[in-house]
Formats: sequence, C-alpha cells, structure tokens
Amino acid sequence: MSTELASGLALGYDGRMYPVLLELGPFTIYSYGVMMALGFVAAAWLLGKGLAYQGRNPDLASALVLWAAIGGLLGARLLFILGNWSAFLADPWALLFTGAGFVWHGGLIGGIVGVSLGIRHYKLPWPETMDAIAPAIALGHGTGRIGCQLAGDGDWGPPTTLPWGMAYPDAVVGWNYPPDVFVHPTPLYEMLAYFAIAAVLWNRRTAGYRPGSLFWGYLLLAGIARFFLEFVRVNPPLWGTFSQAQVISIGLILVGASLLFKSGKRGRVPAVHNTLEKSR
Repeated sequence: MSTELASGLALGYDGRMYPVLLELGPFTIYSYGVMMALGFVAAAWLLGKGLAYQGRNPDLASALVLWAAIGGLLGARLLFILGNWSAFLADPWALLFTGAGFVWHGGLIGGIVGVSLGIRHYKLPWPETMDAIAPAIALGHGTGRIGCQLAGDGDWGPPTTLPWGMAYPDAVVGWNYPPDVFVHPTPLYEMLAYFAIAAVLWNRRTAGYRPGSLFWGYLLLAGIARFFLEFVRVNPPLWGTFSQAQVISIGLILVGASLLFKSGKRGRVPAVHNTLEKSR
C-alpha cells in the first residue's frame, strides 16, 4: 500500500480527487459545480426554516437565495479579476469565462448586495431577514467547501506530517509536490468551521437578541474562522504577512464586533416565534 493511500484511508479517503463526477457525451458534470449547487439548496432549506420560525413566508427562501446567488457569483468573479488585474489586462476573455476564479469574500459582499435587493423587492425587514439568512450562509459555505476538496481547486494548505495530511495529485489546479508530500486538507477544516458556525447561529435564534445581531455575529465568527484558517492555506501575502482574505477578515471582525456590541447595549427583546405577519 502506498503512503499516499495509507494516509488517505485514515480519513476513509482513497487519495484521489474527483473533479469530474460524470461525463455524458458532450456534457460533463463537475464536482465543484454540483457541490456549489447543493450549497445553494442547503442554504435555501435552512433559510426557509428560519423565515417560518419568524412567522414569514418560507416560500420566499428560494427567491432570496437566487438573488444572493446572482450577486454572489458576480462579486466573486469581480474580486478575482481585481486580484489578478495584470492577467486580466493581458487576456480578459480567459479570466471572464474560465470555470475557476471565484473569491469567497467577493461572493459574500456581492451576495449581501444581491439579497438586500431581494429583501427590498419583497418588502421584508432587512435586520430580521438577515438574521434568518446568517446560518444559511454558513451552511451553504460549508457545503460548497466539499466541492473544493473533491475538485482540488488550490485551497489546500502547506505541507504537514499530521496523520490526516492529504495529497491532491488530480487537482484541477496544478499540484507540483513530490509523491511523498502531504498537505493540510484545508477545505475540510473550513467545512467543519462553517458547519459549526451554522449550528451556533441556528441555536441562538431563540435567545431574543436585537434584530440584526445574528448577522453581525456571523460576520464576526466567519471573519475569525477565515483569518486563522488562512494560516493553513497557501495564499500570497497582501499586507505584511497577511493575505487578502485575512485583511478582509479583519474588516469583517471589526464590523461584526462593533455592531454586535452596539446592538447588545440596547438589551434583548423577546424571542420571535411565529408572531410576525406572513409576507405576501
């Protein structure tokens, strides 16, 4: 048994990537795309439950996720282009229409803009609706990271000798390590972190916080998680030793913490449960 396979079996994993799940003639089904789609489905499912808990129409969940998806995909591609501006100027069509090249924080910002437009369109209150959306974002994000793991899209970390270290020889992004080198499976770390954030936020929805507090809490927790996870990811520095994602995460932490503190000073309110009018 190879050392790569032995290491992989420690996690019940056979050491290979699965960037392509199925090929049907000219059609190719990619694992990354499938898990991204499942992430949106999972987010819509949890958002529906959150809206129902607030006494709102759960059928609006799919529509709101669609607004978020459109804004998120545009934002993710835009931040990727801005981060690779020289390559974009050299060959703009290649970066515009490549199947890769999505930056999560750009997707988060674009998704917030998109879903905010949807909230306005359906005449929903922004703070309460974003509270319902917060755990759904984390669940969808964690689900999407499974796609990063299956495809091997370059999200792995530095070399490690830990027993759960993995190799990504069939990754969609170039893998140039020798056969005996294993790295941190950072997509799996992220998956676990965001699933944990989703669970925390979902369980705190009954605590009676001021409207908007759960979303501010999401910004804080997600910012902290990504800041520290960047230490086990291979990304170039942007500011000192900090990567672009860490710089943005610091901003999320500051915004989330300050707004959460400001909201907490106003005291708690009775927990919302089926007391609000259903949206038309």
